[in-house]
Amino acid sequence: MTTADAALPITTTPPIATAVQSASGRAKKKLTSRWASLAAAVIAILWTIPTFGLAISSIRPELKIKTTGWWTFFSDPQVTLDNYRTVLSAGGSTGLGAYFVNSFVIVIPSVLIPISLAALAAYAFAWIDFRGRNLLFVAVFALQIVPIQVTLIPLLTLYVKAGLAGTYWSLWLSHSIFALPLAIFLLHNFMKEIPRELIEAARMDGAGHVQIFFRVLLPLLTPALAAIGIFQFLWVWNDLLVALTFAGGGTDVAPVTKALFDLSGTRGTAWHLLSAGAFISMVVPVAVFLSLQRYFVRGLLAGGLKG
Repeated sequence: MTTADAALPITTTPPIATAVQSASGRAKKKLTSRWASLAAAVIAILWTIPTFGLAISSIRPELKIKTTGWWTFFSDPQVTLDNYRTVLSAGGSTGLGAYFVNSFVIVIPSVLIPISLAALAAYAFAWIDFRGRNLLFVAVFALQIVPIQVTLIPLLTLYVKAGLAGTYWSLWLSHSIFALPLAIFLLHNFMKEIPRELIEAARMDGAGHVQIFFRVLLPLLTPALAAIGIFQFLWVWNDLLVALTFAGGGTDVAPVTKALFDLSGTRGTAWHLLSAGAFISMVVPVAVFLSLQRYFVRGLLAGGLKG
């Protein structure tokens, strides 16, 4: 070894790693540039304008809504809460109060049931070695390509025979069935990212599968569980197809989306009621997503892009 070689550092950055770092640096610089920020701001404004216009229309008198555009509100501001009082009234064809409660009754079990089952199934696929595990996981993953429309009539037939048609159970079971393939896939990929040494250490301490799942893995699954829960909440809350098929036409089970569908059909010119009802129905999912969006992004990236 020459004197010049001895003067060189012992460890050097590999060329591939340097190229990757430089590429990621350039991408980060482009995404955080002024033009990227300006484009993001423009997209956000254009995306928000319809929602803002809907909110303004929901508090305007009926005559103003039918004769002028929502942007004229600033030159002639007239505010009324009669639209909300009408659509939230308990009775009548325009009342959404009962449907609003039905949506919560539908969405909470429809989120908890598939998340619970998917977490247990994902643990079995990830950390329990049994015959046919890979083949069964591929079959579960392949269920994601089955269109929901194909399953509606067979499921409705089964519900009618079992006496579950027009009940909450038909909606809970249907939403859980439709959500399980994707939830199992995401949670499985997330669990496979957990170091095996952590599982082996728990087994050396005498922990079984139940203790490993609840004490070791479950606390680490918070981002993935939150992401799937938010996704499922938004899907179920905004669903209309499943509600039209299984809920029936009464107020006992139907969600708020079904009520808005009926309201738009029977009162196509009552824009003051439609705007108020639509704004009420979108407030809850928007609030949930904005408050938990960091978990949504983190969980999807961890479960869907790794492993």
